[in-house]
Amino acid sequence: MYKAPNIPAAKHVFLGAKGGVSEGIYKSLNVSVSSGDALENVRRNLEIAAGFLGTTAERLNMMNQGVSSHVEYIQEPTQWQVTADGAVTDQPDVVLCIRTADCAPVLLADYDAGIIGAAHAGWRGVLGGVIANTVDLMVQKGARRENIAAAVGPCIGQASYEVDNGFYQQFLQKNPQWVKYFIPSINCGHYMFDLERFCSDCLLACGVGNVTVSGLDTYALENDYFSFRRNTHRGLVTSPKCFPVEMSAIVL
Repeated sequence: MYKAPNIPAAKHVFLGAKGGVSEGIYKSLNVSVSSGDALENVRRNLEIAAGFLGTTAERLNMMNQGVSSHVEYIQEPTQWQVTADGAVTDQPDVVLCIRTADCAPVLLADYDAGIIGAAHAGWRGVLGGVIANTVDLMVQKGARRENIAAAVGPCIGQASYEVDNGFYQQFLQKNPQWVKYFIPSINCGHYMFDLERFCSDCLLACGVGNVTVSGLDTYALENDYFSFRRNTHRGLVTSPKCFPVEMSAIVL
């Protein structure tokens, strides 16, 4: 579990793999209902996760996440009814939740305005603007950019994130200055990508000055965090969604 220093500790949490009831490759706090984990275990894990914020699973807003830049305003908590990769609310009964397993969970808050946000920041989503869209929707609902605190939670680190030339070229074609997020890999034609720094800089570019990063590599910290890439490398992903994920959450 990780708590960002710039968001009130009682109002948010970045959970890891520990503390749940699931077993095997899902051990232990897996919150993916689309994985091969037993549904009763996932439901119990959601209750446990909610308990870290002193609430119940009924208040958790769980989205159908993908790789989009789409962001939704949430008026009441729903589970698996909204398809988006970012969410914003001004409702105190809503706990915004993001599920990840290497992608970056980004939590945002302007507590003066009573507006919070959360984004599922995989590379496709960030490249497409999911962070900017989340900040923009927060501002539309009354937040002020200069008052927003944002935290980038545990995600795959640059030392663990090798990408090919096609990946690299997508970023450079959009902005040649983004070469700074890559360093050469030991493998010819491949690069190591800094997702955490890219997310942080996207927030700064949106006018959010109060930004923190965890510095925690989900791939490398195998006892503490789930990692889709690590499971893939070990041959444990037998179908597209058959892997465990952890939850990050924020509440007003």
